[in-house]
Amino acid sequence: MKIKNVGVLTSGGDAPGMNAAVRSVVRCGLASGLNMFAIYDGFKGLLKEQIEPMTTRSVCDIIQRGGTILSTARCIEFVQEEYQKIGADIARKHGLDAIVVIGGDGSFMGARALTRQGVPTIGIPGTIDNDIACSEYTIGYDTALNTAMEAIDKIRDTMTSHSRCCLVEVMGRNAGYLALNVAVATGAETVLIPERPFDFEKDVLEPVREAKQAGKKNHIIVVAEGVDCDVMEMAKKIEAETKVSTRASILGHIQRGGSPTCRDRVTAAQMGQKAIELLLEGKSDRVVRIKDGKIDDIDVNEGLSMQKKAIDEEELKLAGMLAF
Repeated sequence: MKIKNVGVLTSGGDAPGMNAAVRSVVRCGLASGLNMFAIYDGFKGLLKEQIEPMTTRSVCDIIQRGGTILSTARCIEFVQEEYQKIGADIARKHGLDAIVVIGGDGSFMGARALTRQGVPTIGIPGTIDNDIACSEYTIGYDTALNTAMEAIDKIRDTMTSHSRCCLVEVMGRNAGYLALNVAVATGAETVLIPERPFDFEKDVLEPVREAKQAGKKNHIIVVAEGVDCDVMEMAKKIEAETKVSTRASILGHIQRGGSPTCRDRVTAAQMGQKAIELLLEGKSDRVVRIKDGKIDDIDVNEGLSMQKKAIDEEELKLAGMLAF
């Protein structure tokens, strides 16, 4: 089937660089002679027929903006085949020959469902968690790293002023990539990630005591949100056991927002171009990805079936070596 009309949507959690990806998809599509359409609010918006044409002006001055101008929403109904059929019928009703889906694994499952219902799709990985197994990198990760790094640098300043310890919880869902990278970047003395069980006495209390005895004026512990603990309660326990004044800070959603970094903007532009190229080649059910540092693509079924990416053992070792 010849592709002429292409829709684009963002789904799941927002990530810096999504707008840059939308911009690239739309402008590369228009430059290739395609008609481009916005689908607002993800799969939920598709079901509500929130679809309208896009021109090159529709994506003007958005490359530097965080979030997504298309808005995003989680759509629980879309896991049901009944609603998948409705979504496909609505896409055909509006003349859409294909849809580019920007998001994470859940979004790719929705894209795969549409393909099975006869609407070709291409996925682009956009999530700050960098937890999509088939791609070495996801749009938004670098910006989130820099946001967390800058926040922890500021936290260390005040911890030093008061000779305190601080637990800083960063996002990442059930993955520790964000926590590990930001721990190395900020010189954190301890990092706790879900991929590695920890011993509270050995991995948390002992380093704090050692730092205190060495005359260190601050101590930063980076905790991935996927770790099974309450950082507020842990801070109280650390203070009680070590007599070091301890605070906890949950960075939360500031890591999702903000102007995307150069890396995220360029990666988003390249991935958007690749998505359009795949559609023009008549391909579908593919996920654009980065493999060996280069833009590539993979069958969505193969991508979704891949095991979780392994934590870099050398980086984990480095974090420990640099702690003191």
